[in-house]
Amino acid sequence: MVLTVVGLLITIAGIAMEETIDERYEGTIIQSIGRLGIVAKNPGFVTLLFTFSLMGIPMMSYISSSSYIYVSQFGLSEQVYSYFFAANAFFMVIGPMLYMKLSQYFKANSIISASYVISCISGLLISTIGNHSPWIFALSLLPATLAGSITRPPSANLMLEQQKGDTGAAVSLMSCTFTVFGSIGMIIISLNWANRIRVMGLMYMVLALASLGLWSLISKKSFVQKVSCE
Repeated sequence: MVLTVVGLLITIAGIAMEETIDERYEGTIIQSIGRLGIVAKNPGFVTLLFTFSLMGIPMMSYISSSSYIYVSQFGLSEQVYSYFFAANAFFMVIGPMLYMKLSQYFKANSIISASYVISCISGLLISTIGNHSPWIFALSLLPATLAGSITRPPSANLMLEQQKGDTGAAVSLMSCTFTVFGSIGMIIISLNWANRIRVMGLMYMVLALASLGLWSLISKKSFVQKVSCE
């Protein structure tokens, strides 16, 4: 019932919302799909898209395996598990708001780099001490969750600014790529691992390091447009 009411409210709000786009695309559906290929040929956009999507692998591995970890491994009830899951989701929600505050004092590039470092440290904690208790696991994971959420606004802004026009195609590729990478994480964590917490921690640590390295390299390339995200 609650979901029905929420769905109706969203539908009404969507109908009432006025389109803000300045110039509408006049081509056919097939032609609009073809614009995906045009955007995918943009090296600045694609390299940033790959880099920023990597962290979707460990993030979605948590979404996929959290119920098993908290209920089956730690022996918590479904209700208590929901509290831990909600707490992690809360930090994911406040990330963009925290970024708005941090961006007043630090450059977006520095915030993104620091977020990857924090995610790497968080992954190290998860893999080494995360097995000890649900509280330690949750507290070890929260920094990575918050750091990943903080990077979403500047990363989205950077990617969209690489492509002048075809914003819809760019956003579609962003959503699709993150979903694909997230699905990879869900598949990996669902394999018959002896210790899923350690595997998750290693994914956070390794992929955060890889993302940091790629970001440090790509952000200096001439084909990537420098954008002020403050």
